[in-house]
Amino acid sequence: MPRPKSAPEPYLLGKVSALYYLRHHTQQEIAERLRVSRPTVSRLLREARDLGYVQITVASPRGLHLDLETQLEDVFELQVVQVIESPPGQNAELLRRQLGAAAAHYLARTVRPGETIGMAWGTTLNAMVDAMVPVSAPGSRVVQILGGIGAPDAPEYGAVLVRRLARLLEAQAVLLPAPGVVATAEVRDALRKDPHVRAALNELDSLDTVFVGLGSLASNPVLNDGHTLSKQARKELRNGNAVGDIALRFFDAHGQPVDTTLDNRILGITTDQIRKVDRVVAVAGGKDKITAIAAALEAKIVDVLITDRATAEALVGKAS
Repeated sequence: MPRPKSAPEPYLLGKVSALYYLRHHTQQEIAERLRVSRPTVSRLLREARDLGYVQITVASPRGLHLDLETQLEDVFELQVVQVIESPPGQNAELLRRQLGAAAAHYLARTVRPGETIGMAWGTTLNAMVDAMVPVSAPGSRVVQILGGIGAPDAPEYGAVLVRRLARLLEAQAVLLPAPGVVATAEVRDALRKDPHVRAALNELDSLDTVFVGLGSLASNPVLNDGHTLSKQARKELRNGNAVGDIALRFFDAHGQPVDTTLDNRILGITTDQIRKVDRVVAVAGGKDKITAIAAALEAKIVDVLITDRATAEALVGKAS
């Protein structure tokens, strides 16, 4: 009969742990030194952690918020959260620049050759492109995921951002040469037949990564300028309790889509297409965005969130 397994000796548990964690020997080196098998070393290390012989802590370097990031990743099932420091009373423009810089570092670190990147529009994404350094990503493409919104000569205009980012990545720019919102569904359908518009729209089913801001219906000046959205559209969105949007696809505080006639007049990515993207990176922060960000996280649309400490703490508080 095989001899029953006995509980590991405390000495062996401690010795293996000390050699591995304190003296940085490999598991193979420990196995040879103690004359046990390598699987035995692996098992002893696991049991040492389970029994409390080994307790691993990670101290956050100054200015980092690893515990807060982990909380948000766990609560909202996110791939990655990056939280930047946000001093009390910080003005909105400085916060945008800091978020943009963090997003630029993230993009530069994670972009891969041949990747297809979707870009929305907005001031925070403009700050990201402003902070971006040239990174060669051969064979990659940057796609405009929503037709033009706001003034065409504004730095945050979608086509402008796509061109600038494409140059920085040595990538191909794919523009959507049409307004983001048109007068009627018939106008939308007619524009879809244009070969350049159709080529851009066809890209929206094969995006690898999308970078978006998170709009707040209450505070976004472009959405309340009287031109981008009609009075009727704003009324429908208010009646549907819309709190925010991603590329003009609106959702309520529970992350549920708010369906209005506006959806039939948009030339751009749909909510279903956004959900199919491998990695949706949202760059947003500030007190006026908390409700919209929380709703987008509830909707399970976002995979990566780059935000500020005060916003992150508020999001954890809302979820608890």
